Amino acid sequence: MLQELENDILQEVVANNDNVIVQYSASWCGNCRIMKPKFKKLAGENENINFVIVDAEKFPESRKLANVNNLPTFAAFKGGQLVNQVQTNKIDGLIDLLNEVTSN
Repeated sequence: MLQELENDILQEVVANNDNVIVQYSASWCGNCRIMKPKFKKLAGENENINFVIVDAEKFPESRKLANVNNLPTFAAFKGGQLVNQVQTNKIDGLIDLLNEVTSN
């Protein structure tokens, strides 16, 4: 499942779903735009995980959940807790993060 947040409710999404992968981005971020289609493709291939796109500039409370200080940042949440995060513009880094959520 893929959703782009329209409100600053990531805490609620993370609390209500077992596995969540978040892309923190901003409209001005070129690497964010490069990664967005790759993120969406992974979402389509992993329907048992919630993929969420968050505008890090519009939603500061959501940004705080992963202490985002660089974009794009990808964060993995499992059972309501932050598992790991990575700042990358490479698909391999995102796949490694995804594997952390899907492994026991």
